[in-house]
Amino acid sequence: MSRKILFFINPISGTKNKLHLEEKIIKKCEEKNVSFEILFTSKEGDYDFLYEKIREENITDIAICGGDGSVTPIVSTILKINVNIGIIPLGSGNGLARTAGIPKSVDKAIDVFLAGNAIATDAFLINNKLSTHVCGLGFDAKVAHDFSIAKNRGLNSYTKIALKNFRNARTYPFIIEADGKNFETEAFLIAIANSNQFGNNFKVAPKASICDGLLDIVVVKKTSKALAVLSFVKQILIGNVTSVHSKNFRKNNILYFQTDKIKIENPRFAPLHIDGDPAESFKEFSIEILPAAFRLIHP
Repeated sequence: MSRKILFFINPISGTKNKLHLEEKIIKKCEEKNVSFEILFTSKEGDYDFLYEKIREENITDIAICGGDGSVTPIVSTILKINVNIGIIPLGSGNGLARTAGIPKSVDKAIDVFLAGNAIATDAFLINNKLSTHVCGLGFDAKVAHDFSIAKNRGLNSYTKIALKNFRNARTYPFIIEADGKNFETEAFLIAIANSNQFGNNFKVAPKASICDGLLDIVVVKKTSKALAVLSFVKQILIGNVTSVHSKNFRKNNILYFQTDKIKIENPRFAPLHIDGDPAESFKEFSIEILPAAFRLIHP
């Protein structure tokens, strides 16, 4: 079956110069004699037109040229449609692409996409809203909210905002239910991870896999900020996953476990981000994995 590719370019994601991106796409697709079309991402995340377009034009593949926040709205629209997804990473962090081993180089990423090796990949729902990458409650979500309104993009801007927020970081109370176990905790953040990192190779859940049918949950509990950072770094280096039923589970400063679903009560409405983009917070969250939710092209 011949391929028909739809490229979506996010014109504002990340800091990379996109001046020659369209030229590269055109050149490489013409070299491969592949039918293609180039569109731009929707600021409002409205892709309802895709269902009919894919069906009527026999589109086989969609390449998303942007960051993590560009991927999820499109994947959410085509979940039940027979189409492959690729990523040309242009965002500030590109956590999902990095987890999948997609090259940072635009030229190499396009080559990987055109090679067409699609693998069934997980996603998850958080209060019935799709996430493909990492969601967070607390500190990292506050950083995401501030970064979304910052004048400058990129790693330097994100780092400055993170350091500023760290000085004023606070904890939030949570009640967590997973694998038949309930426990209360005060925490700086809770990360719900499908991929293994926030982005830029900053690992949050080193054991996470995008195709294992599990969520990786990381809870940074209330302690001194210095100890929280040291414990977090140690956890990332070691990567120990502990069962919520283990005897000493709650004694750790960092709780790291895997599950296919989790409920979180959030009585003080800790801020939320979904795949790096700020999102509305709620008093309760119901979160569950969607195994093999879409087909992602990667090496």
